Amino acid sequence: MRRRTKIVLGVLGTLTVAQLVRFKHENPPVTGEIVAPPAVMEVLRRACYDCHSNQTVWPWYSQVAPASWLVHRDVVVGRKHLNFSEWNSLPPEKQKRKRRGTAREVNEGEMPPWFYLPLHRNARLSDADKKILSDWAAAGETG
Repeated sequence: MRRRTKIVLGVLGTLTVAQLVRFKHENPPVTGEIVAPPAVMEVLRRACYDCHSNQTVWPWYSQVAPASWLVHRDVVVGRKHLNFSEWNSLPPEKQKRKRRGTAREVNEGEMPPWFYLPLHRNARLSDADKKILSDWAAAGETG
Protein backbone atom coordinates (compact mmCIF):
# COMPACT_ATOMS: atom_id res chain seq x y z
CA MET A 1 0.00 0.00 0.00
CA ARG A 2 1.29 3.43 -0.84
CA ARG A 3 2.25 5.78 1.95
CA ARG A 4 -0.38 8.37 0.99
CA THR A 5 -3.13 5.72 1.11
CA LYS A 6 -2.00 4.61 4.56
CA ILE A 7 -2.08 8.19 5.82
CA VAL A 8 -5.59 8.77 4.43
CA LEU A 9 -6.86 5.51 5.92
CA GLY A 10 -5.22 6.37 9.26
CA VAL A 11 -6.87 9.80 9.34
CA LEU A 12 -10.26 8.36 8.38
CA GLY A 13 -9.92 5.64 11.01
CA THR A 14 -9.00 8.18 13.68
CA LEU A 15 -11.96 10.39 12.77
CA THR A 16 -14.29 7.39 12.82
CA VAL A 17 -13.12 6.33 16.29
CA ALA A 18 -13.37 9.94 17.48
CA GLN A 19 -17.14 9.80 16.87
CA LEU A 20 -17.40 7.46 19.86
CA VAL A 21 -16.46 10.29 22.24
CA ARG A 22 -19.76 12.13 22.64
CA PHE A 23 -20.94 15.00 24.82
CA LYS A 24 -24.54 15.68 25.73
CA HIS A 25 -25.95 18.78 24.16
CA GLU A 26 -28.11 20.00 26.96
CA ASN A 27 -30.01 23.20 27.44
CA PRO A 28 -30.74 23.45 31.15
CA PRO A 29 -33.92 25.25 32.17
CA VAL A 30 -33.99 29.02 32.01
CA THR A 31 -34.12 30.08 35.65
CA GLY A 32 -33.94 33.85 35.45
CA GLU A 33 -33.73 35.34 31.98
CA ILE A 34 -32.23 38.77 31.55
CA VAL A 35 -34.69 41.58 30.95
CA ALA A 36 -33.38 44.38 28.78
CA PRO A 37 -34.71 46.82 26.19
CA PRO A 38 -35.83 45.16 22.93
CA ALA A 39 -32.87 46.47 20.91
CA VAL A 40 -30.43 45.02 23.46
CA MET A 41 -32.25 41.69 23.56
CA GLU A 42 -32.15 41.44 19.77
CA VAL A 43 -28.37 41.87 19.75
CA LEU A 44 -27.83 39.48 22.68
CA ARG A 45 -30.05 36.76 21.20
CA ARG A 46 -28.48 37.05 17.76
CA ALA A 47 -24.82 37.27 18.76
CA CYS A 48 -24.43 35.91 22.29
CA TYR A 49 -27.09 33.40 23.28
CA ASP A 50 -25.60 30.32 21.60
CA CYS A 51 -22.74 30.28 24.12
CA HIS A 52 -24.04 32.52 26.90
CA SER A 53 -27.51 31.15 27.65
CA ASN A 54 -29.39 27.94 28.25
CA GLN A 55 -31.01 28.38 24.85
CA THR A 56 -28.12 27.18 22.70
CA VAL A 57 -28.92 26.22 19.13
CA TRP A 58 -26.74 23.18 18.49
CA PRO A 59 -25.69 23.24 14.80
CA TRP A 60 -25.17 20.08 12.75
CA TYR A 61 -21.39 20.19 13.18
CA SER A 62 -21.82 20.03 16.95
CA GLN A 63 -22.61 16.35 16.36
CA VAL A 64 -19.35 15.57 14.53
CA ALA A 65 -16.04 15.08 16.37
CA PRO A 66 -13.69 16.83 16.78
CA ALA A 67 -15.79 19.96 16.08
CA SER A 68 -18.35 18.70 18.62
CA TRP A 69 -15.70 18.77 21.35
CA LEU A 70 -14.81 22.38 20.59
CA VAL A 71 -18.43 23.54 20.44
CA HIS A 72 -19.22 21.77 23.71
CA ARG A 73 -16.22 23.36 25.42
CA ASP A 74 -17.10 26.83 24.11
CA VAL A 75 -20.68 26.56 25.40
CA VAL A 76 -19.64 25.22 28.82
CA VAL A 77 -17.00 27.93 29.25
CA GLY A 78 -19.30 30.63 27.87
CA ARG A 79 -22.12 29.73 30.25
CA LYS A 80 -19.68 29.61 33.16
CA HIS A 81 -18.46 33.16 32.49
CA LEU A 82 -21.83 34.69 31.63
CA ASN A 83 -25.24 33.06 31.38
CA PHE A 84 -28.13 35.30 30.40
CA SER A 85 -30.57 32.49 31.30
CA GLU A 86 -29.50 32.69 34.94
CA TRP A 87 -29.09 36.45 35.07
CA ASN A 88 -31.53 37.05 37.92
CA SER A 89 -29.48 34.86 40.25
CA LEU A 90 -26.69 37.46 40.10
CA PRO A 91 -26.66 40.28 42.65
CA PRO A 92 -27.31 43.73 41.09
CA GLU A 93 -23.67 44.81 41.47
CA LYS A 94 -22.46 41.72 39.63
CA GLN A 95 -25.06 42.28 36.90
CA LYS A 96 -23.65 45.78 36.48
CA ARG A 97 -20.09 44.43 36.17
CA LYS A 98 -21.23 41.79 33.68
CA ARG A 99 -22.99 44.43 31.54
CA ARG A 100 -19.86 46.57 31.49
CA GLY A 101 -17.66 43.55 30.75
CA THR A 102 -19.92 42.52 27.88
CA ALA A 103 -19.74 46.00 26.33
CA ARG A 104 -15.96 46.15 26.80
CA GLU A 105 -15.32 42.74 25.19
CA VAL A 106 -17.64 43.55 22.29
CA ASN A 107 -16.00 46.93 21.68
CA GLU A 108 -12.51 45.40 21.86
CA GLY A 109 -13.51 42.77 19.30
CA GLU A 110 -13.08 39.84 21.70
CA MET A 111 -16.73 38.86 21.47
CA PRO A 112 -18.09 37.20 19.52
CA PRO A 113 -14.88 35.27 18.88
CA TRP A 114 -13.44 35.44 15.37
CA PHE A 115 -13.77 31.67 14.85
CA TYR A 116 -17.52 31.77 15.56
CA LEU A 117 -18.31 34.34 12.89
CA PRO A 118 -17.65 32.44 9.61
CA LEU A 119 -20.50 30.00 10.32
CA HIS A 120 -22.70 32.54 12.15
CA ARG A 121 -22.79 35.62 9.96
CA ASN A 122 -25.80 37.00 11.81
CA ALA A 123 -23.63 37.26 14.95
CA ARG A 124 -21.43 39.92 13.35
CA LEU A 125 -21.84 43.14 15.29
CA SER A 126 -22.14 46.45 13.51
CA ASP A 127 -21.00 49.71 15.08
CA ALA A 128 -24.69 50.39 15.83
CA ASP A 129 -24.99 47.03 17.65
CA LYS A 130 -21.89 47.82 19.71
CA LYS A 131 -23.31 51.24 20.59
CA ILE A 132 -26.58 49.66 21.73
CA LEU A 133 -24.68 47.39 24.12
CA SER A 134 -22.37 50.19 25.29
CA ASP A 135 -25.26 52.54 26.00
CA TRP A 136 -27.11 49.78 27.87
CA ALA A 137 -24.05 48.98 29.96
CA ALA A 138 -23.42 52.65 30.75
CA ALA A 139 -27.05 53.25 31.71
CA GLY A 140 -27.07 50.23 34.01
CA GLU A 141 -30.48 49.20 32.70
CA THR A 142 -31.93 45.81 33.50
CA GLY A 143 -35.28 46.42 31.94
